[in-house]
Amino acid sequence: MTRLLPAHVLALAAVAGLAFGNVMRLEPPPLALGLAGAAVLMLAAGPHDGRLVLAALAVASLGWGWGSARLDALDRSALAPLAGRAGHALLEVTAGARPGRYAQRIPARVLRFDGRGVGRERAELELPLGRSPPQGGLIDALVVVRAPNGPSNGFDERTWLRRQGIHVILKVDGWSQVGRRGGLGGAGDRLRRWLARGSAPGVAGERRAVLEGILLGDDAQLSDGLKTSFQRSGLYHLLAVSGQNVVLLAAGVLGLALLLGLPRWCGHVGALSAIAAYVLAVGPQPSVIRAAVSGGAVSVAWLLGRERDAWHVLILAAVALLAWNPYAVFDAGFELSFAAVVAIFVLAPTIGEWLAGYPGPPGLHTAVSISLACSIATGPLLWLQFGRVPVLGVVANALAEIAVGPLLALAFLAASVDPVAPPLAEALAQLNGWFAAYVAACARVIGAVSFAQLTGRTAAAAAGGSLVAAAYAWRRWQQTTSSRST
Repeated sequence: MTRLLPAHVLALAAVAGLAFGNVMRLEPPPLALGLAGAAVLMLAAGPHDGRLVLAALAVASLGWGWGSARLDALDRSALAPLAGRAGHALLEVTAGARPGRYAQRIPARVLRFDGRGVGRERAELELPLGRSPPQGGLIDALVVVRAPNGPSNGFDERTWLRRQGIHVILKVDGWSQVGRRGGLGGAGDRLRRWLARGSAPGVAGERRAVLEGILLGDDAQLSDGLKTSFQRSGLYHLLAVSGQNVVLLAAGVLGLALLLGLPRWCGHVGALSAIAAYVLAVGPQPSVIRAAVSGGAVSVAWLLGRERDAWHVLILAAVALLAWNPYAVFDAGFELSFAAVVAIFVLAPTIGEWLAGYPGPPGLHTAVSISLACSIATGPLLWLQFGRVPVLGVVANALAEIAVGPLLALAFLAASVDPVAPPLAEALAQLNGWFAAYVAACARVIGAVSFAQLTGRTAAAAAGGSLVAAAYAWRRWQQTTSSRST
């Protein structure tokens, strides 16, 4: 981004307005319309040079009002006053179970409690380890309502859940499934089951768990030891659906359209449909929404005959996420996802130019420059959020990168051919199991190094070093872009 365009300014103003609701709520929210209207009137009468500023103020005011209204909606709860009560509830399970040491947690929506509607409020179910209801299931359960725990051992469960619109935990004493949800949620459940089943037929155990983790962003089936290895090695981001997944999916659809001799516009329409289906299947994670908006923008721009602006698309993805939930600015996934992409735009080219003077294949230089840029940008955030910094992430990612692309491609291909050629899908899945085993081995080997992950003061020093390195690379990037523009 060599210069700030008006579109960037307006999109950033929307982001700032949406996020500012976390600092101060605009009460009442309709006041935003008045502020925006005043700015528009001034815009019409003001000098040309000041119009962009006034337009940005109008957009920020609308964002502030919308963000305040969304935060108010997220903070409302019909169940919180019922803490301590027991009763029958009709629940819609919205995600898979997350087993813990003593119990398992499952996100759900409460359709009815004691025979009354409660506005489909979100809640967290707590069940004993063992049998659990499936994602998308409608269950009738006997529950006890309790408030989440407050701050304890550095973690505030109440605040963490409130930022997701969850204000109560329902302890389930007994349940029975009475149906499945329909609509878009039901379609997403069916797509997820198809992907999970068709991408790894005949593969079981740890290899299947790694495949599902990378393809669907679901680490529930991984052992605690392997999860720790992914965290220590700096590979845990592979278990959150990323832009690479979306890029490979879209490229596969475009390639298929080309092989079938279809017009290019058919390929782009198919890519848009595939991206939308994938988002439904994996759920609205920050990384996948960002990647979906970016990938979708590429196809839309081609269909409309317009050039794509990567920075504008990135900011619009932030607008979409914050418009849905302004609390997302506090979410580690949101912060890490956007910091990594900004690092790829800004830091990776500078690092790549520096690495070009060293021997090695260009592909390795690219992988190392991207991994190093992301490590520099995310190091301070990892320290602030989790108190730890993986320092061997560049090595781990350089080793694992050669397998992740083929793994995703084979997973999508196996799922595509499974309905028509199950033996071929199983053969592809068996081959893919070796790639999954290799990624797990990378995590274990690098994670086992004693200094793979820093904590405490050492982590703080590493995070500070990342900031210094980022500042230096940012300056070099600005100098480079300025010289190119002149």
